[in-house]
Amino acid sequence: MKVTVEREVGGRQLSITTGEWAKQASGSVVVRYGDTVVFVAAQSGPPRPGIDFFPLTVDYRERAAAAGKFPGGFLKRESRPTLREILTARLTDRPIRPLFPEGYNDEVQVMSNVLACDGQNDPDVLSITGASAALCIAPEIPFQGPLAGVRAGWVNGQFVLMPTQADLEQSSLDLVVAGNKQSVLMIEGFSDQLSEEIMVDAIMFCHKAIVALCELQEELTQKVGTPAKAFAGKPENPFKSLLRSEAWQAMRECKSVAGKQTRAEATAALKKSWLDKLFPNGVEVTPEGHTVVQLKAAIDDVEYRVVRELILEGRRLDGRGLTDLRSVSCQVGVLPRVHGSALFTRGETQSLCTVTLGTTGDEQRVDGVFPEYSKRFMLDYYFPPYSVGECRPIRGPGRREMGHGALAERSLENILPPKDKFPYTMRVISDIMESNGSSSMASVCGGTLALMDAGVPIVQPVAGISIGLVKETERHVLLTDIIGDEDHFGDMDFKVAGTQRGVTGIQLDLKIDGISEQIIRETLAQAKVARIELLRTMLTAIRRPRAEISEFAPKLVQTKIDPAKIGLLIGPGGKTIRAIQEETQTKLDVTDDGMVTIAGANKLQVDDALARVEALTEEIKVGKIYQGTVSSIKDFGAFIEIVPGKDGLCHISELSDGYVKSVHDVCKEGDKMAVKVIAVDEQNRVKLSRKAVLAEQSGGAAAK
Repeated sequence: MKVTVEREVGGRQLSITTGEWAKQASGSVVVRYGDTVVFVAAQSGPPRPGIDFFPLTVDYRERAAAAGKFPGGFLKRESRPTLREILTARLTDRPIRPLFPEGYNDEVQVMSNVLACDGQNDPDVLSITGASAALCIAPEIPFQGPLAGVRAGWVNGQFVLMPTQADLEQSSLDLVVAGNKQSVLMIEGFSDQLSEEIMVDAIMFCHKAIVALCELQEELTQKVGTPAKAFAGKPENPFKSLLRSEAWQAMRECKSVAGKQTRAEATAALKKSWLDKLFPNGVEVTPEGHTVVQLKAAIDDVEYRVVRELILEGRRLDGRGLTDLRSVSCQVGVLPRVHGSALFTRGETQSLCTVTLGTTGDEQRVDGVFPEYSKRFMLDYYFPPYSVGECRPIRGPGRREMGHGALAERSLENILPPKDKFPYTMRVISDIMESNGSSSMASVCGGTLALMDAGVPIVQPVAGISIGLVKETERHVLLTDIIGDEDHFGDMDFKVAGTQRGVTGIQLDLKIDGISEQIIRETLAQAKVARIELLRTMLTAIRRPRAEISEFAPKLVQTKIDPAKIGLLIGPGGKTIRAIQEETQTKLDVTDDGMVTIAGANKLQVDDALARVEALTEEIKVGKIYQGTVSSIKDFGAFIEIVPGKDGLCHISELSDGYVKSVHDVCKEGDKMAVKVIAVDEQNRVKLSRKAVLAEQSGGAAAK
């Protein structure tokens, strides 16, 4: 039976329909907002044998056909997911994952497919709401929803709910929030240095709309008639009480050891001792039928609870106070030849960042369901296995690496100089050399320092910090600059990047079913204090961007010409612009508005090309002296090319300060001579005089 529910959100109708398509799926819905349509299916399957985690898989796809386009490139069929598709899949995954009961290990797959896109309403937030709705109506999946996702902008001092692409072009905020009726579950947003107060208000503004969308899903579930869901959970672990009483103190001592590797080795030794004690000689099942898997789960439970107990007592694993940063060191200019470099180390997390400056031709072209555009700034994040003391195959960047790189990239995007002031294309690479928590925020700090070292005139330096949370009933503790174990055993990873003036990037991931407005406000306030402290340390390494870019970077200049003269600059079949490039060994890029960007290996080449472009395209000025070339000779005078493609007539009477019997007595074709423009008539014909130049020269000599 087809069921549709709808509600107005942000001035447009949002509808959710089920019962018509994909009826064999556990749950499926079609979400429509404006003329953007997203289909989402949720499917469950039996658990894999011996699995001890929840195998949730979320995929999101945007077909070019949804926007009435063909895929770019040779192949006309979509293949591997794009960066945007991966980021949206993560955006959908993060808020729904905490709402499955502990111990539920069935296979669950959520697939979102954009079927139509109107070019104004972004389908990414619709995927979040659609995933929740599909899971809510799936009778066999014990999803503890509903939840919803919405976007907010900040335009002319006002919040805009579900902004269109046109709105976002004018907005200094792009914020996506997901949550249920009670609290916030996920945040991802980027802003142009907005204050913490505005960010919290924006989050709560989104939450009001989230509540309405959750109620809409409850209406859908009621109309569909989905039965109440219950999950019995697993039976009590037979080793849990034993280990809690006999291994508790030993685990506290292991978790109080300083140093990540030493602490891990002590914990591993304790776990092995219990395995050897209860399962000697490699046996995997006791006479009572208890298994090694159950023992490992019980040990992990003790470790989890011990770490949380220590934190709630105010004792962090590395001995710091709750709001203390780890030791920070910053270096710039650490690598030769590259255009900019920096090494940022915070505790046992270390990011080596390099900057490459390029030309307009190096910009990244991005295509998809929205109009194609160019990116002039890229940040790529690499997380090699040696950074955490592991060996594993290298098979290209994974979802986590892409997500962390995109977070750092967008956190730095708003402090970059505009293109008309700094025309370079910029690429930052962050290689994580060591990792013990918050490597994405280390990439933000290292990226800022490397950009300054490269001479990029950034608006403000940016620092990033991660705040953790341990919450038990009504009690909670916030942790500044969390390490890996605090992230793993804690409830929250709240990353905040910004300048001394405000926030530029924010990302919240939770393992619990939401946090309150109070916790959000406390987190942002604590992050601001840490961010300012970080910025002070960073600026001891380099106070401001270098005045000059690297000698190894390409040299770029820009000039603006009359758009009507673009054809003159290019020449027939590109002849003129090619000649300038070949003779000066430079690269010229021209945009439709007349902006010419010239790139070359050194300043002399660039200046030469710039002079030629300006001479070719400038307006001929009466009274100005030009160095011209005789292009043809007539009985009445000589035609002289004063700028490429533009001739003027120097009459025989203006060739010399004396009598001239024949033009050939003064010049021949190809001769270079200085001439002065004495008139430009209504037909744009130019009259020149060599006699006037000679008179000026003789006058100057007499004055000396």
